[in-house]
Amino acid sequence: MKRFIRLTLTVLMAAPILTGCLAGKFMCNYALLPTPHGVDDIERTRHKADSLMPGSTAWYDALKGSGVLKDTVITGYNNYKVHACYVPAADPSKAQGTAIVIHGYTDNHFVFLYLVRMYRDTFNYNVLFPDLQYHGYSEGRAAQMGWLDRYDVEKWADVAHGIWGDDFMVVHGVSMGAATTMMMSGDDLPPYVRAFVEDCGYSSVWDQFKSNLKQSFHLPPFPILNSASIVCKHRYGWGFKEASSVRQLAKCTRPMLFIHGDADDFVPFSHLQKNYNAKVNGYKEMWVAEGAVHANAFAKHPQEYVQHVREFLAKAKEM
Repeated sequence: MKRFIRLTLTVLMAAPILTGCLAGKFMCNYALLPTPHGVDDIERTRHKADSLMPGSTAWYDALKGSGVLKDTVITGYNNYKVHACYVPAADPSKAQGTAIVIHGYTDNHFVFLYLVRMYRDTFNYNVLFPDLQYHGYSEGRAAQMGWLDRYDVEKWADVAHGIWGDDFMVVHGVSMGAATTMMMSGDDLPPYVRAFVEDCGYSSVWDQFKSNLKQSFHLPPFPILNSASIVCKHRYGWGFKEASSVRQLAKCTRPMLFIHGDADDFVPFSHLQKNYNAKVNGYKEMWVAEGAVHANAFAKHPQEYVQHVREFLAKAKEM
């Protein structure tokens, strides 16, 4: 009887742990291995680009067909081949600088062509816009949520500087691309990387997945998120809590513009204040896009968006 009781208690105690481990593995796969992805998802994202700014893919195709817009591939972090496109300023002889535009989760270089067009056609910047790992034409085992992606973007900054040689570069990301931007901002960067624009980025991967877990499954973070983070650490070398925008922002000394829609319920609006408060050194600005849902600030307020970025860049150049 005693042996039976001990066995029963052991099973009862082990069951939640086993359930949490299995649920954590599911959560890790669900979050970091979205499907479709990569080349299989190109057509959807081309349509998305046109929905955000009509005519974007025709603009892209025309420049690519004429040889002005080009593709390039480099060896990125963990030796994966990563892809980017680059295009010179509309008037190359009077280029105002270089912009790196970084897409969001499950997107690719096509989606934020409205930003590429803003920088090239409106601001007369040279622009490089990459596919992050596991997205677009880039290789990769899984989405890295910006944490490891930042190392690839730092390589792309060097590539862009090698092409154009500008002494003013801005990194501008949306959603996961914004988190990549903030995570990059705390690293030791070359002097020509002078400014950052983050649009609706999350404060950490842990905070973002905690919100998603509650919204989608109505579940608390423990034990599923803890287990998923352990799985991620084992597979990819990083955990959800260490992938933190706020910790990186605490080390950032260069100018940054923070943008967030106050109707964003995917990356909750509360993340904006966390991120903004975390940057304690150097110049910073905040713009709240009234009524904008996630990654919708430009579509909701295109003129104001352009004006805020333009004025921020002008200030950053003087610093």
